[in-house]
Amino acid sequence: MIDSRAVIHPSARLADDVEVGPFTTIGPDVEIGPGTKIHSHVVIKGPTTIGRNNTIYQFSSVGEDCQDKKFHGESTRLEIGDNNIIREGCTLHRGTVQDNSLTKIGSNNLLMAYVHVAHDCIVGDNCILANNTALAGHVVVDSNVILGGFTTVHQFCRIGQGSMTAAQTGLFKDLPAYIMASGNPAAPHGMNFEGMRRRGWSDETIRTLRHAYKAIYRQNLKLSQALEVLQGMVDKAPEIKILVDSLESSTRGIVR
Repeated sequence: MIDSRAVIHPSARLADDVEVGPFTTIGPDVEIGPGTKIHSHVVIKGPTTIGRNNTIYQFSSVGEDCQDKKFHGESTRLEIGDNNIIREGCTLHRGTVQDNSLTKIGSNNLLMAYVHVAHDCIVGDNCILANNTALAGHVVVDSNVILGGFTTVHQFCRIGQGSMTAAQTGLFKDLPAYIMASGNPAAPHGMNFEGMRRRGWSDETIRTLRHAYKAIYRQNLKLSQALEVLQGMVDKAPEIKILVDSLESSTRGIVR
């Protein structure tokens, strides 16, 4: 199941059923879990841990040194969870000691062709990053996020759970949970209500979140005032707490 033309370092640890295509190079300090398939012409550099049942397509670069000029060869890591699809030409870089020395990608994600995940990024679970999405360093993407093709995200931004961007969006501030945004710079355009319905959220919860959106974006309230309104809604829909947390944790200001 390992092509004879692949180059695998003796110290790399691959589960017995891992498939590796021709001309792929796997370096030292790499661990790959069972059920994972690596196509041809992939480069994987450690320290990198890849979980179970992932598929990595040709010409991807996984676990390479980061592009931060402060990086001087320190031992940093990339961790990838389970059941991810990483399409052609993706670049996933390890972390830096200036942060937590870790870039981390969760489980059940789809990274379409040419996605870039820079040093120290954290990506949650069940996310879709469409073609040519680029995350700068230290970006946090919570779970259930969809980023449209050619979305670019400035360093240190946080993208809240269940949010969504249109194609060619430029994010320079934090995107709160559930918010849909488009444009460069990004502007809000409602909430991802269709995603809520697909996840089986009740009509009452969705109505409450509509009121929350209006408090943040339609009533000319300061953010502190909008947060007071949202705090009064938490008992009606626990999902509001996720939105509140994403607003309160913002350090760059929010898309507004």
